[in-house]
Amino acid sequence: MLTPKQKAVMEFIQGFSHDKGYSPSQQEIATHFGFKSLGTVQNYLVRLQRHGFLRKTWNGKRTTEIDAHAVEEALKSSFQKSLILNQTQFQTQAVPLPILGRVAAGRPIEYSEQGEIDIPTSMIRPGKLDQSFVLRVKGDSMIGDGILDGDYVVIQKQSVAEQGETVVAMIGNEATIKRYYRKTYRGHPRIELHAANPAYEPILVDSLTETHGFKIEGVLVGVVRKL
Repeated sequence: MLTPKQKAVMEFIQGFSHDKGYSPSQQEIATHFGFKSLGTVQNYLVRLQRHGFLRKTWNGKRTTEIDAHAVEEALKSSFQKSLILNQTQFQTQAVPLPILGRVAAGRPIEYSEQGEIDIPTSMIRPGKLDQSFVLRVKGDSMIGDGILDGDYVVIQKQSVAEQGETVVAMIGNEATIKRYYRKTYRGHPRIELHAANPAYEPILVDSLTETHGFKIEGVLVGVVRKL
């Protein structure tokens, strides 16, 4: 298995050779990576050769050559190992959370419980498992924050939020996901729910007339996308 630095040296040699039609000298490799000694370069070349990624005629100049087949096989093997590791980690470090229906990334919509989904434990804040739930997103108002139609958002239940946090809010019996702001307008406090898409106007909740029926259900802690 190559180290990140060994991989970088190999890719530099490969790219240089492709662009120039000949391999880089040891000095050119040293200059590119800021190595102070050609001995460091030679050490990398020897290790790459031992791994089977380099072919070199040591009594010739500019004769370092990348073995493309060896590189392809190594990258394929590395990808497969990474894929297996990631799948194993996901399977062994996930917990089921209830899906409480859909939440609007647009205008508010109603939501109700609709089963469960496995969520990586890294998306659950310590001690907050029983206060976490999932909603499925409908709409495109939060695409600027990387929240797409059909995504699952992991929400931590709480009734307050900081300025600019992404929240799930109830307006009457309808739920929406937006960035939360509390501002003052003409001397009166007002809640503003901002989309992350310029096509949508903010939802304004005047505290004097419309706050009745408005509440924060929770804050966003993660996004899950099924491909």
